[in-house]
Amino acid sequence: MQIRNFSIIAHVDHGKSTLADRILEHLGAMTERDKREQTLDTLELERERGITIKSTPVRLDYVQDGQTYILNLIDTPGHVDFNYEVSRSLAACEGVLLLVDASQGVEAQTIVNAYLAIDSNLEIIPVVNKIDLPAADPEGAAQELEELVGIPAEGAIFASGKTGAGVPEILQAIVERIPQPDGNPDGPLKALVFDSVFDAYQGVILFVRILEGRMQPKDKIMFFSNGKGFEVDKVGTFSPSLIVSDSLSAGEVGWVAAGVKDIHDAQVGDTITGRDMPTTEPFPGFKPAQPVVFSGLYPTDTEAYRKLREALEKLKLNDAAFSFEPETSEALGFGFRCGFLGLLHAEIIQERLEREYDLDLIATAPAVVYRITLNSGEVFVTQNPAEFPTRDRIELIEEPYLKLSIMLPEEHVGPVMQLLQERRGSMSTMNYMGKRVELLYEVPFAEILYDFHDRLKSISRGYASMDYEIIGYRPGDLVKVDIYVNNEIVDALAVIVHEDRAYALGRKIVDKMAEVIPRQMWAVPVQAAIGGKIIARATVKAYRKDVLAKCYGGDISRKKKLLNKQKKGKARMKQIGTVEVPQEAFLAVLSTDD
Repeated sequence: MQIRNFSIIAHVDHGKSTLADRILEHLGAMTERDKREQTLDTLELERERGITIKSTPVRLDYVQDGQTYILNLIDTPGHVDFNYEVSRSLAACEGVLLLVDASQGVEAQTIVNAYLAIDSNLEIIPVVNKIDLPAADPEGAAQELEELVGIPAEGAIFASGKTGAGVPEILQAIVERIPQPDGNPDGPLKALVFDSVFDAYQGVILFVRILEGRMQPKDKIMFFSNGKGFEVDKVGTFSPSLIVSDSLSAGEVGWVAAGVKDIHDAQVGDTITGRDMPTTEPFPGFKPAQPVVFSGLYPTDTEAYRKLREALEKLKLNDAAFSFEPETSEALGFGFRCGFLGLLHAEIIQERLEREYDLDLIATAPAVVYRITLNSGEVFVTQNPAEFPTRDRIELIEEPYLKLSIMLPEEHVGPVMQLLQERRGSMSTMNYMGKRVELLYEVPFAEILYDFHDRLKSISRGYASMDYEIIGYRPGDLVKVDIYVNNEIVDALAVIVHEDRAYALGRKIVDKMAEVIPRQMWAVPVQAAIGGKIIARATVKAYRKDVLAKCYGGDISRKKKLLNKQKKGKARMKQIGTVEVPQEAFLAVLSTDD
């Protein structure tokens, strides 16, 4: 049996899913009735946003010169936040199609994905896509790929995911250049779990790549990491829906249902082996993804706390890069502190929770992990402003830094460098590649958390692309800004920020709060403070009953008497009154641009 396992990798929006559609169409895997854009993007959210979030496998049959080949294609995401999905998919492959947009050329994420494939010792087939565009320069893009990544330009295939041009050449190259997977089908079972989904009827469905041996229903299997045993119920392949088959053998990619009810038993990256004849050593697996952005998720209805926990556990199964732990807030009640790989990842998770599990959520402002050294010498890490110690106990605060790579046309270099300067970035190098420039900067992670990507795109008219990797911790002048409403602290709105920007941010938050808090019968102060020092204040004006309405003329002392009486009554109310802060106020503040 001739098998070829391959992935499609590229920068975001370079046409991976569209090219996958043309390959499926060419091989007759799509009927006229099933035809639609982005066939392999199964989530409603993926189709709406036009991006791939989850890697999707599909099995295809390709006949050439009387020989049938089984092609296992895995379409991968392109956004930097989902890089982890790409590395998992590559572990199940022997080769990749590396796509480059013929009009935009090599982008930041193209280089990162190419190096991921090189590190995994995979065969790389360069494909220059979108050659039908008016601004396309296929030769230039292929040349750029050779200069930047070292992949020979003469091996590149010119194609169009829209018209289907180049698809026969791509299929021929897959068969000729990507090696047949090795592995003994008669040896002990060894299968890599590269993804999983939860099914209400069958429990956990595992996506596996069989490295050695064979798997069929009624087989007794066990997980290498925890030694738990199960009996295989069904096995099958992807079409891209799940198709049941008789067995899976070495080299094949498929799915397994084995009655795994507890989602904690099935870890992505684990090795499945036979219970009676286990393999001697597991597949090395993947490095666990380290969450870098943290945000609190709270249900608007406290009754939905348990429902939120169950939903998070199911999502965690499907997305190993996501983590969560319970936390409480005086203002928002019970919720979870969740870890993400980036802001888009956080946004997607929140949207999936709201859509797929019918939850109403409030998300607190995203924060990175800070490392704090206390005067006592104790070192601890925190991403929650509520856990921040007072300034007198802190000896040193360190924040995470990124190595930021930005590819952009020459004419936009000046404004982009100015933006990076504002964000406390320091330049490492600047490389000219024809008409394009690569800027390499070291920037504090917290500075690119909010609106950096949007600002970068607008400054460069959409031409700049960015990629980043964490390079470690460095000391910073950071402070915690607390927000007080009616002299009471609101823990959910505390933020950690660089001292130079503390005043501007404090001012912004109190002004926004003063806009959205409903007026009371007395004036309500909203304040931002660092330690005991108030740095900004706004006041929610009081409602005022017109007590002078019936005073027509007469002596001024009569009016003063009525006003003073009203004043005393309001003071008494204020002593016993507390302010109800509506949830819209939190949402408004947390969704401010800064």
